[in-house]
Amino acid sequence: MSVPIPMPARGGVARELWRLLEPIHAVVYFAPEPLEEFRAVGYRGFWMGYFAGRAAPLGGAGADVVHALFYNFAYERVSRALPAAWSFAPPDEALQARVRGSVRALSRALGPAADGADVARAAELATRAARSAPLEGRALFAANRSLPVPQEPLARLWQAATLLREHRGDGHVAALLAAGITGRDAHVLHATANGIPRDVYGPARDFDEAEWTSRRETLRHRGLLEDDRLSRRGRELKARIEERTDQLAATAYDALTPGETDELARLLRPLTRAVVRAGDIPLDNPMGLDLRESPGQP
Repeated sequence: MSVPIPMPARGGVARELWRLLEPIHAVVYFAPEPLEEFRAVGYRGFWMGYFAGRAAPLGGAGADVVHALFYNFAYERVSRALPAAWSFAPPDEALQARVRGSVRALSRALGPAADGADVARAAELATRAARSAPLEGRALFAANRSLPVPQEPLARLWQAATLLREHRGDGHVAALLAAGITGRDAHVLHATANGIPRDVYGPARDFDEAEWTSRRETLRHRGLLEDDRLSRRGRELKARIEERTDQLAATAYDALTPGETDELARLLRPLTRAVVRAGDIPLDNPMGLDLRESPGQP
């Protein structure tokens, strides 16, 4: 039976594991192999493959549902891809394509380690955490959890990383909503807090100069921005959102003992380093993950 970890420590564990697991999941968005697989089943362009692959666990969902759950995309971007994507290939084919492509990308990045015992053990621990995480209020996580567990260890690790990131993401959306921060405002808040260039969010989230300026003015009127940085109030709000996100994400790891969470982190570090070194994931990215901080380092 696992021993409860104090809440602040649990949040720290959840954040460390997110930093280690997110690159493993994110190959599905940035590596060439998933894009090839999405094109092979018929999807046209990056964004149709993106929305089809990530939304496929929901079944043939349309733009309204996906826009609501993904939270931070422009509605026009979502509606250009869905539900049209399902006329090119159904959700089941998108699910198979995303796993095939992600496993290919991870195999390339990891080399011989892809078939090693560390991957199998990491997959076992991460899957146990992911399958035990609470479902309530986490629709995107629940949709992914309903999928069969792959037999191949590397596919199982990728799926577990996906489950845990969507579980965290659902909690993050709840924390943002509770703080009165919309999905679009969240990008501006995060970019300002971390010095991420606006240009990152142009192609990735369809921001133009006018919308970015408008969102900044909204945050400024709330007293969250001053000049080109967060105000004290803004920093405090951002810290609360991140802390609450970590706390909500930590519930996924209650099924593991402290020793097992330490083991999972230890096993993941060299794997994550290899994925980051492969260079597919940009250092400046819209995921909120700063790869310049070397998430795979001890």
